[in-house]
Amino acid sequence: MASLPDLAADSISASGRDSEKLNLPSLQSKMKSDPEGYSSELSLIYKQFKSSLELFQQQVALNFTSLSGIAADSTVAKDLGDRAMFLAHVTPFYPKELAQYPNELVKFLESSARSLPSGLRVHVAQALILLINRKIIDIRETLVVFMELQTLGDRALKTLAFSHVIHSIRRMNQKHKNDPMNKTLQNILFGMLQQEEEAKAKRALITLCDLHRRKVWFDDRTANAICMACFHLSSRIMIAALSFLLDFEKIEDDDDSDDSGSEDEPATEPQIVLNKEAIYKANHKGTTSSKKKKKAKLQRAIRSMKKQQRLSSEKTNSNYYSPLNHLKDAQGFAEKLFSRLQASNDRFEIKMMMLKVIARTVGLHHLILLNFYPYLQKYVQPHQRDVTNLLAAAVQACHDMVPPDAVEPLFKQVVNQFVHDRSRPEAISVGLNVVREICLRMPLLMTEDLLQDLVLYRKSHEKAVSSAARSLLILFREVCPSLLIKKDRGRPADPKARPKAFGEVHVASNIPGVELLEQDDHDSDEDLDGEQYGVSTDDDSQEDGGIGLTEEDGHGSDDGSECESGDSSDSAHEMDDDNVGSAEDDEVSDKDDNNYSDDASDVSDEEKSEEDADDYDESSLLETDAVGATDPKSKATKRKFADFEGQLDAASKSLRALKKLAGASGDASSNTNDGILSNEDFQRIKELKAKKEARTALTQHGFKVPSSDQLSTKRVDAATLEANIKKKLTKEERLELIRAGREERGKYQARTAMKQKKTGGLSNRQKEHKKAMPLAAKRAKIAKTRQEKKKLRQRSSKQFRGRKAWK
Repeated sequence: MASLPDLAADSISASGRDSEKLNLPSLQSKMKSDPEGYSSELSLIYKQFKSSLELFQQQVALNFTSLSGIAADSTVAKDLGDRAMFLAHVTPFYPKELAQYPNELVKFLESSARSLPSGLRVHVAQALILLINRKIIDIRETLVVFMELQTLGDRALKTLAFSHVIHSIRRMNQKHKNDPMNKTLQNILFGMLQQEEEAKAKRALITLCDLHRRKVWFDDRTANAICMACFHLSSRIMIAALSFLLDFEKIEDDDDSDDSGSEDEPATEPQIVLNKEAIYKANHKGTTSSKKKKKAKLQRAIRSMKKQQRLSSEKTNSNYYSPLNHLKDAQGFAEKLFSRLQASNDRFEIKMMMLKVIARTVGLHHLILLNFYPYLQKYVQPHQRDVTNLLAAAVQACHDMVPPDAVEPLFKQVVNQFVHDRSRPEAISVGLNVVREICLRMPLLMTEDLLQDLVLYRKSHEKAVSSAARSLLILFREVCPSLLIKKDRGRPADPKARPKAFGEVHVASNIPGVELLEQDDHDSDEDLDGEQYGVSTDDDSQEDGGIGLTEEDGHGSDDGSECESGDSSDSAHEMDDDNVGSAEDDEVSDKDDNNYSDDASDVSDEEKSEEDADDYDESSLLETDAVGATDPKSKATKRKFADFEGQLDAASKSLRALKKLAGASGDASSNTNDGILSNEDFQRIKELKAKKEARTALTQHGFKVPSSDQLSTKRVDAATLEANIKKKLTKEERLELIRAGREERGKYQARTAMKQKKTGGLSNRQKEHKKAMPLAAKRAKIAKTRQEKKKLRQRSSKQFRGRKAWK
């Protein structure tokens, strides 16, 4: 066996060694402070490291397995590990002398990692990690080594190598995505994932899944690589990939330290708008119990709106990174996995996992896999193992793009096997819940006779069955009330509602929510008319009465015309006062007044003439009857249009007057009619939608049908299909719950007793008693107490004490 090189006496003394060992930590600090002065010591230790390295490599080459070998000596292995760490610490200060040192460490681990002792492997790996963290060597050159180190069976080394790979890639993408580096590392891991060696492929899959879960690599390439692992030859790799795809939505967010790689994500809070009147009533009106109920109702409304807004923004939000969403060929993935399921001889649990992933993919991407539903039909039996999970997968695979004829045999199988009089109540409730969920996605499957039969189960004495039947009834009150008999329809929101036919699509012809903006503008215009012209319903009724007299007496029309002309002239003067600002505007307003006065005089002359009086009376009667029945403010609207036309004619001669007129009108609906909306309009639409949702959440007690996109993104839980009815507790069980809730609470004491046991300082009331009062205040207080005592004595002497017994 080769021996270590002999050390000269001067080098031993110069390096600060004792009789046998080098003091490496002190030498390391000295070399960092003065690198040039300790170059000889560096070369000495580097030579010792190389010689030990050669001995270990020769042992590996000769397959030396004797217990007397160099690997059996723990001191030699420890010295080699200490020198490796020492050289890794001083490498930044000696870049030329130690230029080949990182590559030597990598080659040493690649060639002889399996034959090294566990402690030495960990020390060498830590030295290499230190070099990578200081950017002396690139992670692209060491990723393969660290992935192989995880397959050696050393638990400490596997944990160290895995955490190093994860944190290095996260740190690399912390500020911005390093796409060239990411692609190189992904190609390495993708190649390892496709290898037939199970250990390497599994570690590569675990690394990819962890990076995807931490939202470091959430691109399409990583997602597709994880999904393609479902077709690996090894069943363990397939099971790991399937379990990750199924449990991805259940994974909760990590701590803030784990989410450091997702700093670019915008933190959007859900917008909640509630009625101010409801908030005021919940806090200030009513008794304490009623306030409590109102506050609870507000909290429920807030929670429901938060949930709806979270579900609506789930697809657009950056927090939704399920790998199944990023499949490039979802149809091919589902067909390939279904063919493997049909030819599989694995356990039932593995088949169920494959079936769930297929159903999730079909529902998420609205795929058409017609052979899948007959395959499910074979297992739809009440005594089938995990039948609720199977039914949940069947529900998940239903969507509005599947032909109803393909799902109808499965639907009938569920009804015939679960919902009949001889079935158990648990099976009936599960069957009704499954029917409800399938009809929520495909309402065309339900027929009128079948629905009426199923709804009759709401009269069952079993609470689970009756609640499931009522939920089906509530669904069809919203979806298609015509299938129900008249007494079961209740008060639906839309009595003429019907489900969409197969293949029917509603194409949006306008911006969603623009009708809310137009309605709000219309309401604001009506408010503006009432404020500007001061028109009331009493005036309208008086005018209508005056016009009604024109049939009997012709003078009534003259009075009405005078009233109209007077009101219109007043409104014109008001608009002129608003438009005062320049000489041109004054001229325009004067012209407008003159034009309008001429028009009014013409109308009065026509009314005075006997030839047109009858025609005018009849037309005015028809107009007032027709318009007054629909809008009580029709007079104000007529005046507004008349004034607007006059001003428009006058404003056509001046650009400034035209701009003034456009600003004074403030009609936002004219902007929406041309199809051009500003950012303020979109923000207003968002606020109006939130207000509408708040109004419906506070007033709605029925069932709101979700859209097909919401149903596809939502995962169907098998637990919701089962009957979760609370049983009535006995008195002993209730008392146990009460006592369990009182364990953490202290013993009951009166408030005075708790004040007496106070351990802190004095209360504010006690401090007021000790406060030094001014002399005048003391005298006033004494005088006040003297007067009160005097009055008390006077009242006590006059008090009736009853007749004495001896009189």
